[in-house]
Amino acid sequence: MTTSSSTSSIKNRPPVVAVMGHIDHGKSTLLDYIRKTNIVDKEFGGITQHISAYEVTHKREDGTPQQITFLDTPGHEAFKAMRARGAAVADIAILVVSAEDGVKPQTLEALNTILEANIPYIVAINKIDKPNANIEKTKQSLAEHSIFVEGYGGNISAVPISAKTGENVSSLLDMIILLSDLEELKGDSTAMAEGIVIESNLDSKKGIIATVIVKNGTLHSNECVVAGDSVSPLRMMENFLGEKVSEATFSSPIRIIGWNSQPKVGSPFSTCSTKKEAEETALTLKHAATRGDDVVVPEGALVIPLILKTDVAGMGDAIAHELQKLHTEKVYLKIISSGTGTVTEGDIKAALPFSSAIIIGFNVKVDTNAEELSHQHGITIKTFNIIYKLTEWLEGVVEARTPRSEVDEVTGTLKVLKVFSTQKNGQVVGGRVDNGEIVLKGKVRIKRGGEEIGKGVITELQQNKAKTSTVSQGECGLMVETETTMQAGDILEVITTVVK
Repeated sequence: MTTSSSTSSIKNRPPVVAVMGHIDHGKSTLLDYIRKTNIVDKEFGGITQHISAYEVTHKREDGTPQQITFLDTPGHEAFKAMRARGAAVADIAILVVSAEDGVKPQTLEALNTILEANIPYIVAINKIDKPNANIEKTKQSLAEHSIFVEGYGGNISAVPISAKTGENVSSLLDMIILLSDLEELKGDSTAMAEGIVIESNLDSKKGIIATVIVKNGTLHSNECVVAGDSVSPLRMMENFLGEKVSEATFSSPIRIIGWNSQPKVGSPFSTCSTKKEAEETALTLKHAATRGDDVVVPEGALVIPLILKTDVAGMGDAIAHELQKLHTEKVYLKIISSGTGTVTEGDIKAALPFSSAIIIGFNVKVDTNAEELSHQHGITIKTFNIIYKLTEWLEGVVEARTPRSEVDEVTGTLKVLKVFSTQKNGQVVGGRVDNGEIVLKGKVRIKRGGEEIGKGVITELQQNKAKTSTVSQGECGLMVETETTMQAGDILEVITTVVK
């Protein structure tokens, strides 16, 4: 539902800026400097593992204040889905590249995300305060990866900065405002608000909370908001500082408290005038939705059921992305349940019908009753606060639970040239090695005309009239213990049994 717009209600909209780049290239440190806070210390392992949204004010050249909304997006490869959401809601991106390290794998991944979102971007060449910093070499590295900045055959702005000391950070903010002006970002302050859910979580005291970015319009406290089939009256809203607000307009990050169900991260939201209208809209969206979370498990694969509990919903997306890299033809990790908040007795009971289910907790606690119940039923609960530690552990689980089977592999072939003698326990033959190795005590398949006619074991092996344990080329003589009568032209295949 929208209201009619007048020319006076169409206003310049503050830019929403996504900060992206390779892990440890200084994205969070840059925001630390801008905000004069320290968010790095609040993140386990020194890496950002959630999307965070912040508003800052920077003075234009004429002295007028300009609001900018920043999205801090994780650099670790596992958070591709998070970064994709960030770029989808952003108007401008900052690609942070270290002046020491140059372009790295997640730099290119972040760039691809930016290009897919079709938003303009600025390159921030960070860490220029470091002894090994080389700005020109970094620009050359960018050019080698088709990122052509100004002065290197392109028109992409590149600002050398030190996020640690603050050098040129003001210039970077100036460039953001300039690019925002060029994009002519507009919003209608009188329209019913709409935007994107960028994060959601379950708070033990407040209930379900969703962080949203308002892309257009204004949120009012007497309205209702709809995201998918989730509904929330706008009775309780907070800005990024945790302060209660009664309204919020375009480009603002807002925490909405009081949802009837947890909205899916990445879902668009809209507003309705009444709760009844919101519920009808949600019902329509629910009926129209199709399930896309059912995965196809390879036939014969062992399924390891996982119950996932995270502090925020977006973390579930990141972990699901990691799981895709761990699947094998023999073992498949399948999330059978995912939610936010503490691991409870309900999670243990949900795991009981499934053989060998594992409960994974990320940045959450385990309820005492749940822990006791898990011990009673032999249910594994593992908690983590760093995602790569989780993936390393799951790699070990996949390896340990992979079904093993014995497989015969051909490791050498020999063509029989002559049969010298036939004895009670076998035959002495001469032959030529065609492929691989002929080994003493090796098991052989005897083939004639492409068909297997018998089996045997090499009990003696000679080359150049000397006993040996292996022959890899040329002619040799061998004693084969077998009940099959061989003849010239037969092929012997040496078989090695391996466990796979």
